[in-house]
Amino acid sequence: MRLLFLGFLLVVFAAVLPAAKNLEVYSIDVEGGQSTLIVAPGGESMLVDTGWAGHNRRDADRILAAAKSAGVKKIDYLVITHYHADHAGGVPQLAEKIPIRNFVDHGASVESGKDADVLFNAYTAFRDKGTHLQVKPGDTIPIKGIDVRVLSAGGDVLAAPLAGAGQPNPECATFQRHDVDTSENARSVGVLITYGDFRMIDLGDLTWNKEFDLVCPANKIGAVDVYLVSHHGMNMSGSPQLVHALHPRVAIMNNGARKGGSPEIWQTIHDSPGLLDLWQLHFAVAGGKEHNSSDTAIANLDEICEGKWLKLTAEKDGSFSVSNSRNKYERSYKR
Repeated sequence: MRLLFLGFLLVVFAAVLPAAKNLEVYSIDVEGGQSTLIVAPGGESMLVDTGWAGHNRRDADRILAAAKSAGVKKIDYLVITHYHADHAGGVPQLAEKIPIRNFVDHGASVESGKDADVLFNAYTAFRDKGTHLQVKPGDTIPIKGIDVRVLSAGGDVLAAPLAGAGQPNPECATFQRHDVDTSENARSVGVLITYGDFRMIDLGDLTWNKEFDLVCPANKIGAVDVYLVSHHGMNMSGSPQLVHALHPRVAIMNNGARKGGSPEIWQTIHDSPGLLDLWQLHFAVAGGKEHNSSDTAIANLDEICEGKWLKLTAEKDGSFSVSNSRNKYERSYKR
């Protein structure tokens, strides 16, 4: 009888306990900058970049709207991929509205001059009020429930392949290098986010030659489920050697109406073997109908927009869905 009673209690408790949450990723429209909110199943949050300053606090307000939708009341980890205005500019405005506990970056800026110094000093003024983590390739960002592995930082990339990766990349022979990039872009913090069998990559604005070092002559990363398109889809990043090596099932492009979404990069992603869908934050004016996804997969169709986001929800078995907040269109991708 006692065992029956205990069994009854277990059934009752299982019924009232909340279901385990999944991994949630919000690609927030900051008009051609980046801001991506990741919420781990246990509730800890990581925000990658903060968009622009100014614009009547537009980007901070859009981030806060996404955070509210996700039930996030503080940012546990803010990752600043690099010190450009479309990625780090919004830090002061955001920090005034929501607590930020840990600041993650690659260290000192390599750019100087009035604008660069103002941007970096404004960021560090708030970074100094929290905990600062300077990361290097191979480090992890300690978020409970998911693995966040640093792939690139400070101009360096992984020295050795991740577990299960390291296969030769046959496309490396046709790679053509670009001019050496000495800007902050090449120093971007890039991460691989893993939740069970689900894998998503975000390389910030890491540029062409540095991408090569990650996937050539051997692919150090392996395949991913979701590729957050590098550098907003600009043709300084996103080589076929990188995209095809990643073999993504889905790509999400954080472009603006008139920034990123270059036709040649769009085509490279579109033609990637195994790609099911390419989602975009904006209709790219330069691409026309031929080099944009269908309207259902674009969060903002008009140049003057309401800042709609794309939301990804991933399960531990590797299946996931992407939904468009503009039209409520959603597509699921089973493992």
